[in-house]
Amino acid sequence: MLKALVVDDEAPARSELRFLLGEAGGVEVVGEAGNAMEALQLIKAIPYDVIFLDIQMPGLSGVQLAETLSAHPRPPAIVFVTAHSEHAVKAFEVKATDYLVKPVELERLKQAIARLTPVAEQAPARVDRILVEKAGKKLLIAVEDILFIMAKDDYSYLHTGAERYLSTMSLASLESKLEPAGFFRIHRRYLVNLACVKEVVPMYGGTLLLTLTDEAATQIPVSRRRVPALKKALGL
Repeated sequence: MLKALVVDDEAPARSELRFLLGEAGGVEVVGEAGNAMEALQLIKAIPYDVIFLDIQMPGLSGVQLAETLSAHPRPPAIVFVTAHSEHAVKAFEVKATDYLVKPVELERLKQAIARLTPVAEQAPARVDRILVEKAGKKLLIAVEDILFIMAKDDYSYLHTGAERYLSTMSLASLESKLEPAGFFRIHRRYLVNLACVKEVVPMYGGTLLLTLTDEAATQIPVSRRRVPALKKALGL
């Protein structure tokens, strides 16, 4: 699955494109931004494969954002999605993969995704920081500072020693990003940084209870079906 960021200053347009991408298949939308500056923050935190990008937005335009990303160590593919066909020449000057005109037709979107397929074969870059929210602010926290992550509906809460932060990413999306950094899914609701596990206690029924390294000695249960894989990961 291609990891995608949708950037458009109009929320209904983002929602419509997210729906169409879900129908088209082959793409997982793991981020949304309402302007170029928000998009840059997200791109610093997460290695996206492709950005579906509007052109006319407040502040930096979509073309200006694409020009900025050209200096990125691993620039994502750019697919412009706009109501204005007259920008096509400029869009391809910044090496856009495709240019879609609103309203986007599903079959045309599938064609654009097909052009992006080789991108999925590239090895993903290691994630060092995660974008979170707290008290109305967007923050970047170091992956190594995260003790565990708990799912809450379609969102996730990231716990460090004494703080809790909200992420709009699902636990499944965070798992795919953080697994290379030593995070392990121990339960349908929990993702744990194995480097922060201090004690593993066997429980009745073949389950386990993990004690973490924080001052509160947080304890998290391991589901029975995840026990064998966790023991293997920990060398038990």
